Amino acid sequence: MTLTRPTADAADAGAAARRQATRRALALLALVAVAALIPLLGPRTALTGTGEAAAPGVAGIALLRAVLFAALCVPVGELFAARLARRVPGAPRVDAPRSWAAYAAVAGFVAALGLASVVATGNLLPRHLADLDLGGLYASRDGRLALLEVNAFAVAWFCARSRRPGTQVWPLAAVALAEALRAHPAAEHTAPTGSGLTLVHVTCAALWAGGLVHVLRLLRSWRAAESADVGAGGAGGAGEGSPAGAALLGRYARVAAVLFAAITATGVWSSLRRMPAGTVMDQLTTTAYGRTLLAKVLLVAAVAVLALCARLRLRSARDPLGACSPARAEVVVLGAVVVVSGLLTALPLPIRW
Repeated sequence: MTLTRPTADAADAGAAARRQATRRALALLALVAVAALIPLLGPRTALTGTGEAAAPGVAGIALLRAVLFAALCVPVGELFAARLARRVPGAPRVDAPRSWAAYAAVAGFVAALGLASVVATGNLLPRHLADLDLGGLYASRDGRLALLEVNAFAVAWFCARSRRPGTQVWPLAAVALAEALRAHPAAEHTAPTGSGLTLVHVTCAALWAGGLVHVLRLLRSWRAAESADVGAGGAGGAGEGSPAGAALLGRYARVAAVLFAAITATGVWSSLRRMPAGTVMDQLTTTAYGRTLLAKVLLVAAVAVLALCARLRLRSARDPLGACSPARAEVVVLGAVVVVSGLLTALPLPIRW
């Protein structure tokens, strides 16, 4: 009886873990499917009644750009969260969660390649290989920036698979810079200012969203290590309910507050550059860009509320890591923000009245 019960308990625990993993996988697939519908169906909703005409293939372009943004967030967040974890006193000496950086680089490479093919056909969706003017990519500013993103993700993949994954920071920085330059053509009034604002905005957003994802993954791996130690009769490690776990979340929360302030400031400034203060309220409801921007603002406000709830729970003396629940919800809403951002870049820019 003594030998049978532990074996049965272990089997039940294993089955429960497998069921939980299956539920999480299904939930993730459902979220990805819903997220994909936003750029595919969003342009039609945003453009209804505005009298504006979108470029051909705007839904596909929005989806590709959302994938590119997500592929930038994942490795940047891993590097950021790993740096925070190394500074946590008493952090457990366990293997880090399996890196998603290489997979993100592949996804980013495919998305950047798709966007480059659109540029190679004169910003039209290619229907045949003959439509592609690959040589023309080198002749235009947008083409060179598209090629830079393709090559940067390829280099990021090699860096992620190397013995020094930290070197990913350079190709990822090149992607962020290319996006900032692409969003503000040289003919635009004060284009350097706009590119600088976008660079700060994109970088801070990638650190915020990607960092939170990897912080939660680190906490889960620490909790698994603690459970294993307890099961083996040890004293337990630094898991999700330990001071080290709370310290990691606290460090992230302090940096995230600064990142949120920077994102808000650059976002407001960039919006006022494209929609003068006297026209903002009208354009938020009468233009596709304004409507999508309003949706993004509401989502960011929801993220801010969830972050505040997590911060308050983190200060709780009884259960500081009750903050993980709103933090997980925050990840989901941040994912929606990334997808809506992809849609925002594909819609026609507002008219400066």
